[in-house]
Amino acid sequence: MSKTFDQGKDEVAKLCQYFATNRQSFLAPGVKEAHVRQSLIDPFFEALGWDVRNDSMSAPQYREVIPEDSLDVEGQQKAPDYTFRVGTLPKFYVEAKRCGVNISADPAPAYQLRRYGFSAKLALSILTDFDELGVYDCASRPRPGDKASHARIQYFGFTEYPDRWREIWDVFSREAVWSGSFDQYAASKRKRGTSEVDSEFLKDIEGWRDVLARNLALRNSDLSADDLNATVQRIIDRIVFLRMAEDRGLEPEGQLLKLCEQSDIYNHFINGLCRKADQKYNSGLFHFQKEPGVSDAPDTLTPRLTVDDKALKPILQSLYFEHGSPYHFGVLPVEILGTMYERFLGKVIRLTAGHQAKVEEKPEVRKAGGVYYTPAYIVNYIVQNTIGKQIEGKSPADLAGGKTTPPFRVLDMACGSGSFLLGAYQFLLDHCLKWQIANSSPKHDKAIYQKAKGETRLTIAERKRILTTHIYGMDIDRQAVEVTKLSLLLKALEGENDTTLTQQMTFFHERALPNLSHNIKCGNSLIASDFSMIPEDLVRIHAFDWPAQFPDAMKAGGFDAVIGNPPYGADIGEESLAYFRQKFEVANREVDTYALFMEQSVKLVRPGGFVSMIVPTGWYSGARFPALRRFIACKTDPTVFVNLPYDVFTDAYVDTTVFAVIKRKEPILWPRTVKNLVALKTFPKRQKIQSASEFGQGMQTTEFLEWFADGSDIFLTYADSRSTSLMRRLVKDSVPFSTYADIQRGVTPFKLTEKPTHKTSLRAFKGNVRRYFLDEGIEFYIRFDNTLAEPKPGRYFQGPRMLIRELISRKFQIQAVKVTKDFVTNKSMQSALPLGGEPDINFLLGCINSRLLSWFFLQKSNIAQRDDFPKIVLHETRSLPFPKIDLKNRGDKTIHDKLVALVEKMLALTPKLRGATSESEKAALQNAVTMTDAEIDRLVYELYGLTADEIKIVEGAC
Repeated sequence: MSKTFDQGKDEVAKLCQYFATNRQSFLAPGVKEAHVRQSLIDPFFEALGWDVRNDSMSAPQYREVIPEDSLDVEGQQKAPDYTFRVGTLPKFYVEAKRCGVNISADPAPAYQLRRYGFSAKLALSILTDFDELGVYDCASRPRPGDKASHARIQYFGFTEYPDRWREIWDVFSREAVWSGSFDQYAASKRKRGTSEVDSEFLKDIEGWRDVLARNLALRNSDLSADDLNATVQRIIDRIVFLRMAEDRGLEPEGQLLKLCEQSDIYNHFINGLCRKADQKYNSGLFHFQKEPGVSDAPDTLTPRLTVDDKALKPILQSLYFEHGSPYHFGVLPVEILGTMYERFLGKVIRLTAGHQAKVEEKPEVRKAGGVYYTPAYIVNYIVQNTIGKQIEGKSPADLAGGKTTPPFRVLDMACGSGSFLLGAYQFLLDHCLKWQIANSSPKHDKAIYQKAKGETRLTIAERKRILTTHIYGMDIDRQAVEVTKLSLLLKALEGENDTTLTQQMTFFHERALPNLSHNIKCGNSLIASDFSMIPEDLVRIHAFDWPAQFPDAMKAGGFDAVIGNPPYGADIGEESLAYFRQKFEVANREVDTYALFMEQSVKLVRPGGFVSMIVPTGWYSGARFPALRRFIACKTDPTVFVNLPYDVFTDAYVDTTVFAVIKRKEPILWPRTVKNLVALKTFPKRQKIQSASEFGQGMQTTEFLEWFADGSDIFLTYADSRSTSLMRRLVKDSVPFSTYADIQRGVTPFKLTEKPTHKTSLRAFKGNVRRYFLDEGIEFYIRFDNTLAEPKPGRYFQGPRMLIRELISRKFQIQAVKVTKDFVTNKSMQSALPLGGEPDINFLLGCINSRLLSWFFLQKSNIAQRDDFPKIVLHETRSLPFPKIDLKNRGDKTIHDKLVALVEKMLALTPKLRGATSESEKAALQNAVTMTDAEIDRLVYELYGLTADEIKIVEGAC
């Protein structure tokens, strides 16, 4: 529904005039909220461009505005009146009231709205009866006793709508929400230190864990640490599941709270509610008796335990509105539950010698600096770019497979709390539903049914079938496995209530949920049972054999897609390291766990299947990963590489990338000779990504094979086809820097002193190097003899030479200067000694400080592009392409001499500029430096024979 600002303003002005004329009638006691919505609130948001009444005839589940009937169930409204969405993503709620409710002063409706918005993790939401309208910040935790004005960031009376239409339009119009203006406004209004729903709920359940662990350890002295961790997790999971089921209409309202009215709460919880849930849902979460087809052992532990009422009662009460709960579990997304659980799993319960429970951070989490949950936009992009491409145009029957074709299977082998599997499951649900709507009838197809308002939904049986047929995962952490199962089961029940569920259970003669023990497993993704002959070792390492645990998938050639966010930088013991070196091609140098996961993923996927993950960028060009690069180049055909911004993970600085590859039917040998187009995307380093749709914007393509034309194995993910071609030509028409200079790093100093302390003491450099400028710093000395950890020959620290700083500038430029004084440098500096006297040292300095060579280096080094402290390391300096020059050739000699003179000028100008004090002096010198620098760049371009178009490539990237 396209609408301009002026059209909307005219419509709302007429609406306000209509309301003013009939205001007393709308304020009359008998006027219902539904009439206010239909007559006033619907047209108000239509004036903002929203298709409130679904004039576009979209299927109910794909409407951009989801209206809810004003219906209370046992006194509790189950959903907000309107949900405004971008695609299927909720952006803000509107809670409507009948006219006459005091929006400005009554705290109850504001608290209700804020609970909805907070629980759904929405930035803003609106409360209105049309007579008044309040905009609320929903990021902060609502608390009983908050005034109506608390967290309200805007307020309008109806007479102000036309005059203040711009304020409303620029935030809440369809145009503003789709363009990102809504998000920008919300971010500008957010208070510092605001703790959102996942963080708040995490605090709550961490408190529950502490209380339950201490009480269980006190009352059950035979509990081991492993059993204690598992029990606490299971109790919390069951409470969360049942409470969410209540607010979704699947369980009687308040049943957990009613337990608090009697004694022996835990016994009634386990042997009453949980056993009843086992009969209804059949999920592994409630599994108390052995059943055919279920591999997991029944839970015989939790029913025999003791938990005091004083421990459990406050936990159950805290989940309800009347006891101050800020959560509305009916709108709390399963995905948000996952973000919270991911961090929850970062701690473990330890038992002391006196059998007291202590909650501590896991060692691997402490080493990593925390737990980092993958943002939804990363999950969505990876799922869309892999699963989306594989299943496009296929029917549910095609995906289910048959006698001769295996079903479509998706794997995450380090699933954590299940974010990628949830994303994959949701995508498959949406795909199958769209296909069924287009090709089937609810009257004849058991896969779908029709709810009220004509909404077509997949039956619970079909949702179960999709889950158990297509979704597979594993993790080494058993608690993570249980959380993944919980999340997937809640997703399977999404949109159902007790009525629809009971009808379907009766119709299909089966319980509501599947047992996922065959789909989600616990084990070590990288180590099989051939690790050791000793059973205790296999138990300790969680050895896992893929053919035994997922026999159908492995017999079929592997999974169709492997996706995820594997662990990075985990500690690897000597035994495991030896095993990896024997079993993995990529484990030939220093080993990082994510490289092992990448190789294992390719092994586990079928030929033609996809692997896509988010991993650190270092493997593209890092010296530690040539084996990984060659493995990927020979075993797969890459399809996409996306270099991500800095802040993908909250509170963590990790340079990351998303890659996607297709496993080759037959591997090829290195060097690769097979062509393959690959898509490239580099986000600006500070960009805040909002959605997966941004990944496709500005995507470029290049020929993968061209990256290796110079014999290198570096992945040039920052270079498009034009840049790659230029780099190839530069290498072809040049010689390595090492042809003209002897280049070496400085020493590793043991100790610096202010005065000479030994007959071998020499001056030590403690200053800074910039382009064409040396800051000598304070005078220090170093004992220069064999006592040094890594001694270097004295020639690197004497006479005319270039100093090259390993740390490149914030402007991403190589920094070098000419020096003549004798002093010793440390490993942060490289010394370059000209060989043979030609070309002149100034010529070499002009080349290495040029824009062209900095551009070349940055295209080659993903690490330098992404690292907060980018460096050029020794082998990279030595291999920089320098122009071939023949000083006997008059043209070459002319350019050479010009460049030498200009560099000498820069060496004189730059220190003067650094020491200038007056503004006029600075301006004049800066102008001279800028012009001279540009002239040096022009001469360097000429030396390499760059065309005007090639110069644009270089200058457009620097």
